[in-house]
Amino acid sequence: MAKGRPEDIRAVPVRHPGRWVAVAAIAVLAAMFLHAMLTNGALHWDVVGQVFTYSTVISGMEQTLLLTVLAMVLGIAGGILLAVMRLSHNPVLSGVSWMYIWVFRGTPVLVQLFFWNFLGAIFPKVGLGIPFGPTFVSWNYNDLMPLFTVCVLGLGLNEAAYFSEIVRAGILSVDEGQAEAASSLGLTHGQTLRRIILPQAMRVIIPPAGNETISMLKTTSLVSAIAFTELTRAATDIGNRTLYVIPSLIAASLWYLLFTSVLSIGQFYVERYYARGTNRVLPATPWQKVRQNLSTLRLRKPVGDAS
Repeated sequence: MAKGRPEDIRAVPVRHPGRWVAVAAIAVLAAMFLHAMLTNGALHWDVVGQVFTYSTVISGMEQTLLLTVLAMVLGIAGGILLAVMRLSHNPVLSGVSWMYIWVFRGTPVLVQLFFWNFLGAIFPKVGLGIPFGPTFVSWNYNDLMPLFTVCVLGLGLNEAAYFSEIVRAGILSVDEGQAEAASSLGLTHGQTLRRIILPQAMRVIIPPAGNETISMLKTTSLVSAIAFTELTRAATDIGNRTLYVIPSLIAASLWYLLFTSVLSIGQFYVERYYARGTNRVLPATPWQKVRQNLSTLRLRKPVGDAS
């Protein structure tokens, strides 16, 4: 007697009860936190809304963004230069780069800001002339270095030390055969670095560079210690005058969260752009991830028995 047709496999989705318990616990905690934030009268959300749109806070936010952009431009340019010097076969250039990185990474950025701000007490005059000889022209340090310039210089020079290590790691991640192939084609060291090495190194450089940019946006709050009015200083001044310190700080924090979110989105798309040459399938966009997560929540229907 011939054997009958085997039964179809009945596919049953794997159960994950622990995940649903965790989701339920997180949902309860999130609801409790949201309820506490919305019902706590001490937070004064009406004051938060008013401070959020104050002209001084808006002006402080503009100064924060300008400081972030200029400091990062200085940091990126200086970081690339320091990384190239660090990788140089010239021991003097390599040693100078190592010393710079050692000093600026080894001291707090707040101390460096104080140093640049009060450097005029040590060198009240800055001039140009013959070394160890006469000075042809000189300027007062405080006139030459206004407070905004001090902030940009302090933040940018400190960032250059960190960014140089990011660039160095990116350059070292590129296979040495790329440089050898470029040299065999007659490209100079500068052309090889600019056209071959750095474009490939960007895949490694972009993620930490985006993180450094977001960090710089928040690090600008330190310049309030040397009396420069940016977002944090503007918010704390309002809080000290009105005695609504916490609502003022919440308003400033909302501005920081807004722009860090924008920078995070920009970082994602830049990373996605430079991943084209290495990944066959590009990373999913945030909207695609939402659609994928929603599709996984749908219950799969089990395959029924054949009639």
